[in-house]
Amino acid sequence: MSLRIGVDTGGTFTDVVAYDDETGAIHVRKVSSTRDDPGRAIITGVLEILEQIGGRTAEEVGYFAHGTTVGTNALLTYRGVPTAVITTRGFRDLLELGRGRRPRLYDLQADKPEALARRSARFEVTERVRHDGRIETPLDEHDVRKAAAAISARGIRSVAVCLLYSFLRPEHERRIREILHEELGRDVFVTLSCEVLPEFREFERLSTTVVNAYVGPVVADYLAALRKRLADIRLGVVPHVTQSNGGIIPFEAAEQFPVRMVLSGPSTGVVGAAGIAATAGHPDIITFDMGGTSSDVSLVQNGRPKVTKGMELDGRPIRSPMLDIHTVGAGGGSIAWIDAGNHLKVGPASAGSDPGPACYGKGSEATVTDANVVLRTLNPEYLLDGQMRIDSSASEQAVTALADRLGLDVQAAAQGIIRVVVANMARAIRVISVQRGYDPRDYTLVPFGGAGPLHASWLARELGIATILVPPTPGAQSALGLLMTDVRADFTRTAIRRFDAAHVADIRQVLVELTDQATEWFADEDIPQERRHLGYAIEMRYVGQNYELPVTLAAGDLTEESLPEVLARFAVEHERLYGYSAPGDPVEAVTYRVQGIGDVPTAELAAKTTDGSPVDIALVGRRELRVAEVGGSAVVPVYHRSKLQPGHRIDGPALIEQMDTTTVVLPGDQVVVDEHLNLIVRVTDGLVASSRNGAEA
Repeated sequence: MSLRIGVDTGGTFTDVVAYDDETGAIHVRKVSSTRDDPGRAIITGVLEILEQIGGRTAEEVGYFAHGTTVGTNALLTYRGVPTAVITTRGFRDLLELGRGRRPRLYDLQADKPEALARRSARFEVTERVRHDGRIETPLDEHDVRKAAAAISARGIRSVAVCLLYSFLRPEHERRIREILHEELGRDVFVTLSCEVLPEFREFERLSTTVVNAYVGPVVADYLAALRKRLADIRLGVVPHVTQSNGGIIPFEAAEQFPVRMVLSGPSTGVVGAAGIAATAGHPDIITFDMGGTSSDVSLVQNGRPKVTKGMELDGRPIRSPMLDIHTVGAGGGSIAWIDAGNHLKVGPASAGSDPGPACYGKGSEATVTDANVVLRTLNPEYLLDGQMRIDSSASEQAVTALADRLGLDVQAAAQGIIRVVVANMARAIRVISVQRGYDPRDYTLVPFGGAGPLHASWLARELGIATILVPPTPGAQSALGLLMTDVRADFTRTAIRRFDAAHVADIRQVLVELTDQATEWFADEDIPQERRHLGYAIEMRYVGQNYELPVTLAAGDLTEESLPEVLARFAVEHERLYGYSAPGDPVEAVTYRVQGIGDVPTAELAAKTTDGSPVDIALVGRRELRVAEVGGSAVVPVYHRSKLQPGHRIDGPALIEQMDTTTVVLPGDQVVVDEHLNLIVRVTDGLVASSRNGAEA
């Protein structure tokens, strides 16, 4: 017998999901995160879930995957390692120069983020590669050895190397690494830009390389320590970790490129939600992952999550293939506060797991969770099906203190907190939908995370979305998604060429070389031939433009005959995003991308049947609900989700509780349980939806 385990570490809880290959049963466990040592909560959660499902042992685990924010947190809290930088002579100050624009256009006092490598730890070496790949000035190895001596004298053990146009000619960077290992030993952590990001735009490439070097040793030490802990409990399989692209790779492979893990946790939740929703007949979705500290939103079209080539994190550009996820500081633990203008604000500061919301018994500040306790959308006595007792009077006191300052009663203040946090989340969704040329009314909202279903109906009304799909284990969706993803790696290169018949051979050659890299990676990962898949894309632009649009290719074998089809797809994408296209204008191919995907056995959510019992078998009580939508106060039915069966229907207002979350069903909502035990919520309370969603509603 074999178990598959996925572990997702959040700011408040660490979620553990176990899937039994033999029975198809899914088990969920939540434990409080341990910020000082995230690995401690992971081991605790794994041991507890093994005991929960019948005294199983780690030796029975046939697959283990983990989503982590260790690298991201190290970057955001400036807890990386001292880092040195080696650049082409004349480019020492590029980290400060950046793109020459202010972080916020109208804020003259706004500062750029602090450089992760001090100026005194940045060294220039004589060498120069031209834009066409020609070596104008050979590498001066004496300069490199002088830099190595200075790095050694400062006790620095992590070095970022970023030379001009190294994505065309990487040999200078590779020789620098050899010299650093000769002078400093093999323990020095060396990051080469030609390996981390073989693409043009030197500032973004330098920033990404420095971030990788800054957090690399932290992530490597964390994963190495976790590997040892897992071995100590006799886990016999190779542990995997999630990347930002939604795929997984072994711990050891991830240790060299932690910058590719900045969205490690949120990405698998999106992948899992996409699979669940597509199976349920909803291929176009907007995912809404609201946890204890933040909310992550993403758009999925035709069952495929949208992918972007990078993001800014704390003002620093990071370029790496990743799912297009937008994050805001709006979670269950987000603290409500009043600004200088006496306006109510929520987040981004969070109470986390310690001290946590006031109702946890340690904190005193009002949070989103406390507002829900006051409104009775959350059970005022306990959470996690009774595993965690809470203090509702503490929530009342915390929100009352805020209400008194605003001149409101406690219920109005709590409702205000919810409205503010919903507005924050709606803005985040518009970033990945409206601002990308997509109408959110054409999509199904899929909420997950411990607080997602709690706020989904309000959020759907805010955006005009008519359908909500709540997956079976929303509070642990990211951990479950770890069991539904594949092994993935991305291979990229910049080579600017006119996209025409005269250059098709050059373009094809780049794709062939990237395909060879992917094939070598497949072999290194021991992925059988029948489980290998390749995806191709080219980033293109009209000649004279400064930014590119990705266009997928049906196959890597580009021919003269297929050029018009690819150009037509580029024109369609340009029209969608910018509102116009220019047929006949010359187009350039800029950056080429090949993604290698290795299939792994994934958790399959089998369809369920009903025994014909009425929905009342799931009715566990009634509770006063204190929200404006019910007129301020109304006693509503409370159902337990574990007892719901396919075909059951619930009309709002009502509450649906389960171990890992609560789903709020507002007046006008109609809930139907589908054959996969998803809650399909039709929001029909005066919504003006698109024709497609309107017909479904």
